[in-house]
Amino acid sequence: MSNQPFRRPVVAGAGAMGVTLARLFAQQGYEVTLWNRRESSLERAWDEITQALAALEGQGRLSEPLDTILGRLTFTTESTVYETADFVVENIAEDLDIKHTFFRTVSALVPEDALLTTNTSGLRVTDIAQAVKRPERFCGMHWWNPPDLIPLVEVTKGEASSQETAQRVYDLALSLGKKPVIVDKDILGILGNRLQYAVLREALHILDLGAATPEAIDAAMKYGPGFRYPILGPLEAVDLGGLHIFRAVSDYLFADLGKEEQSPLLGRLADEGRKGVTTGSGIYQYAPGQGEEKLRWRNDLFQKELDLLKDV
Repeated sequence: MSNQPFRRPVVAGAGAMGVTLARLFAQQGYEVTLWNRRESSLERAWDEITQALAALEGQGRLSEPLDTILGRLTFTTESTVYETADFVVENIAEDLDIKHTFFRTVSALVPEDALLTTNTSGLRVTDIAQAVKRPERFCGMHWWNPPDLIPLVEVTKGEASSQETAQRVYDLALSLGKKPVIVDKDILGILGNRLQYAVLREALHILDLGAATPEAIDAAMKYGPGFRYPILGPLEAVDLGGLHIFRAVSDYLFADLGKEEQSPLLGRLADEGRKGVTTGSGIYQYAPGQGEEKLRWRNDLFQKELDLLKDV
């Protein structure tokens, strides 16, 4: 494999994640192509990217003129783009059969030294790799949403992924200003989702017990452990807080933590069609326009937090 920097990256899929990734690549100096099956999705992507860049320009957050960044972006529905690609990040539907069809085609088109990645958050990299020609050059590259603001990128090795592939994808993420980690074993949920869902399972269990309101549970997380986590991970916190103390508490608390494999509360709310801000109700209720305002508020605070953590 070549050790040269990637010069012809392709972002596959013009959903919300793919559109933002294409913009991020362009902002970081990459000549990037956004591929999608439908032309209409690419037209929408152009509008969304232009609007996002204009907003960043208005905030003084662009280091180059808007038109310079837009000039690095190409949009296409043609699969021939893969014939010259040296890096691909796939963001299509979370369906194994659909991903197999995509990678069976694309891995036969790209040059021999091109690297292929999937942005799956739930499927095993090893299972997707069954459809990849030369799977040693394939790995997971899981971005967190919104990917322009959340620093974490999880680079997951499938059973056939080479260490060189993982390292080059890791280095690419660094070049994009991210905080990547390499996951050496292809485990369900990768790292971040396993940690996130462990907390969510217990939060829902506490709510189902009637021990506290949703507001109290969220506040306890934000102003207790959550206040600590941007600086210290859970394992660092053990050493700094005293391993012997954590051991003593875990001896009685671990056995009392929620053991449910599924959350009855989450299932009931989902069955009622309560999706969260998009439907106006989830665990919380949202007045008209309040959900959109909550998303804007989140992104503004994520940006401020990202600025604070630049040197951490």
